[in-house]
Order: sequence, then C-alpha cells, then structure tokens
Amino acid sequence: MTAHGERPRLAVVGAGPAGLAAALAAARQGLTVTLVDAAPQAGGQFHRQPAEGLGARRARALHHRWSTWERLRDGLARHVAAGRITHLPDHHVWTVEREKDTDPDLDPDGTFVVHALRGPAQEEPATVRADGLVIATGGYETVLPFPGWTLPGVVTAGGAQAMLKGGLVLPGRTAVVAGTGPLLMPVAAGLAAAGARVAALVEAAGARDVARSAPALAAHPGKLAEGARYAAELLRHRVPVRSRHTVVAAHGTDRLDAVTVAALDPDGRVRTGTGHRVPCDTLAVGHGMLPHTDLAETLGCAVDGRRVRVDDEQRTDVPGVWAAGETTGIGGADLALAEGRIAGLSAAARLDSRTPDRSSWRSAAAARSRLRRFASAVDAVYRPPAHWTDQVTDDTVVCRCEEVPAADVRAAVGELGAGDLRTVKLLTRAGMGWCQGRMCGPAVAGLLGCELPVSRRPFARPLPLGVLAGATEDPTEDPQPVRPEEENA
Repeated sequence: MTAHGERPRLAVVGAGPAGLAAALAAARQGLTVTLVDAAPQAGGQFHRQPAEGLGARRARALHHRWSTWERLRDGLARHVAAGRITHLPDHHVWTVEREKDTDPDLDPDGTFVVHALRGPAQEEPATVRADGLVIATGGYETVLPFPGWTLPGVVTAGGAQAMLKGGLVLPGRTAVVAGTGPLLMPVAAGLAAAGARVAALVEAAGARDVARSAPALAAHPGKLAEGARYAAELLRHRVPVRSRHTVVAAHGTDRLDAVTVAALDPDGRVRTGTGHRVPCDTLAVGHGMLPHTDLAETLGCAVDGRRVRVDDEQRTDVPGVWAAGETTGIGGADLALAEGRIAGLSAAARLDSRTPDRSSWRSAAAARSRLRRFASAVDAVYRPPAHWTDQVTDDTVVCRCEEVPAADVRAAVGELGAGDLRTVKLLTRAGMGWCQGRMCGPAVAGLLGCELPVSRRPFARPLPLGVLAGATEDPTEDPQPVRPEEENA
C-alpha cells in the first residue's frame, strides 16, 4: 500500500514483449508504472529497432509481427504522454532491495528500491522506488565451444540478428548459420534478404526429432505457417539446409575463413568421414537460450532448473514480485506477451485491490497454456548434440574471459577430483571473468557432466566499486520521467 491518495507504484524491469505487456496492462488498470530498460529503445531483442540516427526508412522490412510492435509502441507512447508510465531507457539494473517503511500508513513490508546505472557509459547511479516489481529480463544465448570458436568472424546467432536489426549492418558477406533452435531460420532468412550469401544453414535437429513432437506442433498451425514462410525464403535465396549436421571446427589465422561441417548419427555423435569444409567469413552460431534469472536470484526468488518459479498469476514466491517472459522459461515472444499481460493485471489487482479485466485475463491465460505446450514441444525438438563434448579438443578455449582451455577443466575433474562448477572455478579460474560464468557455465557443466546450478549473486551485473560505495549513502531521487518528445519508443 502507498500513502493515502497515491496510486500504487509498479516497477517493470525489461522493455521486451513481456515487460511492455505488463506495463501497459498495469497502467490501464490505474497503477503508476516505471519501465526500466538497458536498451536505448523499447522492444527487446525480438522488436529491436535501428538506432534513430541511422534514419532507417523501412525498418519493418527486418521484422515480422510489425503490427504487434506498432500496438505496443503506440500504447507505450500514449501512457507516457498521460503520465501513467515513466520509461527509463539506458538504465542497467544491478540489484533490487527491500527498504522498510517507518510510516505506519505504508506497507509494513517496505518498498522495492531498484538500483540502476544509467547512460551509455553506465556511470550515473539511479534509483526507482516501487510497491511491486515485475521481472521481465528475458534470456540469453548459449554457445557451446568447439575448436576455432573464438576467431573473429564467429558471432552468436542473436548477435548477427542484432547487428542487422539495430545497426543495419551485415556481420559479413558469406555466412554460415549453425547450431540448433528456432532462431536459426529467421537469422538465416534475414541475412539472405539483406544481401549476404548464406552458404549453409546447419541444424543439429532432424526429421526424427520433429516427428516425435509432431502432434503438439501440429496444434499450432500459425506457428507452422510462420516456419513455412522462413523455409520458402531460404529456398528463394538458395540457402542449403543441412539437418542433423553440426559445425565441428572453425578455421582461420587472423579471422574466420571456413568451417568444417559434419553429419550426426541418431545418438548425436559425429559420423566419421562426413566432414566437409565450407568457406565463409562469418559463422552465426547458437545452441538455444537460457533464462536471465540473475535479478530474481538476488531477491531470493525460487528457481526451478533454470527458470523462475511462478504461479498462475505470474507471482514468484517473494511477495510483491512477479516474473514474466523468457525469465520464467524460454517460449518466444507470443508467450512472453501473454505472461506479461497476466503479470500486469495481477499486480494491479494485488497492489490496488482492483477487480482485474476478466476477459483479458481469460484470454491471456488460455494463450499462455496453449503456447507453453508448444514451447515444450519445440524444446524437445531442438537440443544440442548429446555428445558435443567429444569435439572439444584440449586446447579449445572454454572460458574466454580467463582464457581457460578444456584441458584445464578436464584436469581439474580427472586429476584433482573436482565434482562441481564452484570447485572447477577455484582450480582453473573458469567463470571468474567479466561474465561471471554466464557464458562459459553451460560449457564447463557439460565437460564436468553435471547440471548447471543456480548461482545466487548479490549483483545482477558488474559495477564499479565507486557506485557500490555511493549506494551506502543517501540514494538519489527517482529519475525524472522521459518527456513525450524524448520518448524513443
């Protein structure tokens, strides 16, 4: 509860589909919303927009679901202009804490204080106070190591897409798109449509994997039609598609000049003698995604596997905290929209004792159930090759930050008896670098043969010591709202 006469305040972290849907739903129900996002413009990765200075005239050519983005963008602009939503772009949240209120008229559990660093240099501290919090921090790509993966010219599949959507640039002239997952097809199609020659789309999944999940996939004809459109685009640009194949090595001296592609047997092992070299100057590679749970973990939210645990209202087990989108499990933009809408409606009902819009709630809940089933089917289809570690040579760098090769990890396990990621980290420094194991964690876990554990860090991102020292002093005032004419969304 807030002071008498004040509208409850909701902070939403992340302005992708889930965060935008939550902010709009809560604002429509009467909450005062602050939307905090690290990007300079709203939209997240899915609706990433070109920088305004580039003067893009046909940005919609790089997107599908453009009408959905227009609806979200225009709704955000209206609520910002009306003062119901404050949009804070370029604000990188590093932690959230609970601050106890001394006023008995206020919530005895206190308010949430969102700590962020603002600006491109991430040097200016900023705080936002709120009665409730929605975590919509999305997900991040997994890239499993292989010989040569650190060469210049090797990028993540999402990174290649971000360069194209946000910077209007191609990562190279001749590309191979490889790995596994539904992201690969739109990336390959987007690169080809933008003028790159896509020498191959290399997908670890095959027809048998699709057949096993065919009934669940067939229940979503719209999704299948979307995939068919991408397939037609690849056919039109004459992109060779290699299913049940994988990239086993990248080659080059100063930068990438070729990759070796090989076939996989039904068990996920590379078939001997099937390797062939494909010349290219860019490899866009990805092996699926993981939820971004760092912020939820700092608050003590329960995490099941690698996803934040939520109930039917998208509430976490921490009172006053909701989570939506990829942070509760990778499922795509449509599922994120449904979850965000539910989180926003629930926050309004719980914080302001309002009766939610039942029609919108039922519609979003039905969509969520349907899309979660589809996401589970997709997850069953697209999995990294079961024996990918067989291709990781001892001199392959596993932890890029600390330059730790696979040989060191294997020695820590086989010779020194390490049985968990923390021990490997202490013995090899794998995971001690800038990313704190976010990128190398899956690879180290794979070499170790264990599940990727939940890591509860006090901070969701690196920050200067000076900022941490300043946080013990009187916090800064809440940032001023973005004026409508300055609104980037």
